[in-house]
Amino acid sequence: MSTNKTNRTTGQDAVALLTADHKAVKALFKQFEALSRQDDADEEKAALVARICDEISVHAQVEEEIFYPAVREAIDDDDLMDEADVEHASAKELIAQLESMSPGDDHYDAKVTVLGEQIDHHVEEEQNEMFAKARKADVDMDALGEQIAARKAELGAELGLDDDAPATAQAPSSKSPNRARKAPAARK
Repeated sequence: MSTNKTNRTTGQDAVALLTADHKAVKALFKQFEALSRQDDADEEKAALVARICDEISVHAQVEEEIFYPAVREAIDDDDLMDEADVEHASAKELIAQLESMSPGDDHYDAKVTVLGEQIDHHVEEEQNEMFAKARKADVDMDALGEQIAARKAELGAELGLDDDAPATAQAPSSKSPNRARKAPAARK
């Protein structure tokens, strides 16, 4: 879920941007899975989990601020949108737990794995149901894409995410593995 500035200039629509985020975070979870089988990989795991948490947090915030309100207004499926909100809340809870933990802590790897499974489920519903309904409702995906790209750049800057880093990059070394990260500010 890279905060890549080029998204704005390439004119990607909202669904393309969000789908790219989904693929990027899935790759990060695969990296974690490989690291979890290695001994003495705690530092790399901590950096990778910090990146996963940041990427998911930015993605969820832009969806909640920009994409979900537009889709909720355009489609007639409050249940689908409510479920997406609850899934975000659940992911945020696991992220908060992980951010207060270190790789050596009990259940650390299990929580990362469960977060990945929850994200997989959420992504499947978005891509198979929500995105299709939004396109059918003729939501202006280009305009939303521009807004999402701009907001992701703002949030990424607040978190110190490297705009040009690939999805497989590790979190910046200035952040400690169990940092108490300030959540990106919600837009008013």
